[in-house]
Amino acid sequence: MSEPWTIARVLGWAQKDLAGRSSSSPRLDAELMLAQVLDCDRVKLIVDATRPLSPEELAAYKALHKRRRVGEPIAYLRGYREFYSRRFQVDARVLVPRPETELLVETGLHRTRHLDLSARVLDLCTGSGCVAITLERERPTTSVLGSDISSAALAVARDNAHRLGARVGFFESDLFAAFPEGRWVFDLITANPPYVPEADMAELPVDVRDFEPRLALAAGADGLTVIRPLVEQAVARLAPGGVLALEVVAGGAPAVAALLASHGYQAIEIKRDYGGHERIVSALRPAT
Repeated sequence: MSEPWTIARVLGWAQKDLAGRSSSSPRLDAELMLAQVLDCDRVKLIVDATRPLSPEELAAYKALHKRRRVGEPIAYLRGYREFYSRRFQVDARVLVPRPETELLVETGLHRTRHLDLSARVLDLCTGSGCVAITLERERPTTSVLGSDISSAALAVARDNAHRLGARVGFFESDLFAAFPEGRWVFDLITANPPYVPEADMAELPVDVRDFEPRLALAAGADGLTVIRPLVEQAVARLAPGGVLALEVVAGGAPAVAALLASHGYQAIEIKRDYGGHERIVSALRPAT
């Protein structure tokens, strides 16, 4: 009789297989996928390491493993990603929320802390809605809107808002197209826009480059194709003392800060992410 495929044996085989492919964390990937199949946490995998998998469980795991070995993101395989201690549903229609984007939320909350009962917020390029929804959940008295050029992404965002009980209105819009000057004013505008220079796209990890939506990543020769008009147009949509906060590519903060300064923005601040990269650039609306 052949050796049974126990939890430990499956994880050992999967780790070796993924290590020779595109995964940078093969053991973690294998554990997350198997925990998904068995509907348990990773601790349970250790406790039950000698338990054989049923044929149905083994087949379900193999189906996920085949998708991961060609690079499909773990978040897409599991159908969700944790962000700010909340579970957001994600799939190929949206970017996978990342820890550094939590700093965008923190920056927005911090720089509008004096308006904690009344802030008007717009989150551009909202994707899965993780920033807009988190801002509303962390400060429920604020009025939060989210927008995206992708109707497919907005379907994901609306579903996340419904599941998480967030009162966020979503608009399909190319930047400020749905928010005419003079009719809309915000105390905080956030954005995690496309910011990867075209020349750098080929260097991205395969799970990002080949699976996440290119529309949400690539941003022209210098990575500023979207940020440049966003910075220019935001001036007319910000209230006096209003805050613009942007996530930018690693190494791109000085150029974005210079762009903000050229349009008269004040109190420009740069915040580093957990890896030490300058990641969030924020500023106050020009005085005039």
